[in-house]
Amino acid sequence: MNRFLLTVAATLFVSVSFAQKDGAAGNALTDTVGRVDSFIYQHGVITLKDGMARIVLPKGFKYLDAVQAEMVLTEYWGNPAYEGMTLGFILPEGQEATDFDGYVFNIEFEDIGYVKDGDADRIDYDVLLEDMKADIAGGNEERKKRGYSSMELLGWAVKPYYDSDRKTLHWAKELKFDDEDEKILNYNIRLLGRKGVLMLNAIAPISELGGVRRDLPAVLNMVEFTEGNRYADFNPERDQVALWTIAGLVAGKVLHVWSFENFIRESWKVIAIVVLLVIGFFAARNLKKKNVEQPYEEGEELVAEDAEVDSDFEEVEVEEDKSSDDSEKKQ
Repeated sequence: MNRFLLTVAATLFVSVSFAQKDGAAGNALTDTVGRVDSFIYQHGVITLKDGMARIVLPKGFKYLDAVQAEMVLTEYWGNPAYEGMTLGFILPEGQEATDFDGYVFNIEFEDIGYVKDGDADRIDYDVLLEDMKADIAGGNEERKKRGYSSMELLGWAVKPYYDSDRKTLHWAKELKFDDEDEKILNYNIRLLGRKGVLMLNAIAPISELGGVRRDLPAVLNMVEFTEGNRYADFNPERDQVALWTIAGLVAGKVLHVWSFENFIRESWKVIAIVVLLVIGFFAARNLKKKNVEQPYEEGEELVAEDAEVDSDFEEVEVEEDKSSDDSEKKQ
């Protein structure tokens, strides 16, 4: 199933909780903390997706490969594994992937096709933000019924910006969970390519916004599609055109071409990944802080309860907007 076609029920009810009880998950978490020194980082040129894209790391940055990054996401942050959850991490040289402070950019690729960018200069991001806030708030009642904390989108930490020359979109959201005092930064970068989108997501405390913004130009310059896979290499006779628009990428759901106010389908893949990573990260972060401040008594263990994902979702077929097709033909 294409993870971009998840319904609200499948994605807004993800949670990780930590308790002091016996279990293998707790041992895995503490074992992972002890293996931090064994991480093997890479520098220089990194090839992604069998040569589809590459990272050219400048001085001051390093890369953690997909195998080790997945271990951090699952064993340390407590997220359930899924296919293609990471192509690796980009992070500053002086930082560990499991550090409390700082940030990492998790890299993914979604083969959704060629995203047309004709709507980019027509988007009212203030209107889109209110729509996104309403969507998230609308799911909170059901979240609480199922025993999960509510989530609030506070606003743009950085307003969306699309670079039409480089075919790069980036923005940042400020989020808040009702059981967390700390506000959360979710910085998003999307690189448009011939057959899909490279996604870079940074999860960090909102206090790290300055550091992320400082390093953003370097991050944008180091990741690129290779020749034959770039946006300009699109072949309309052979390649698939995505249902997604620029506004849809920001909102995290498929929208009608040229109109972000009309929904084709409520697809929440992007929010799902944010929830998975954020809750797991801050749960592990708070847990390790507690370990430092209050060492456990002998024989006491930590366990991370299995993250639960409501699997009651379905893949849907989205009908093409015939009226949009007709208008394009007339033009």
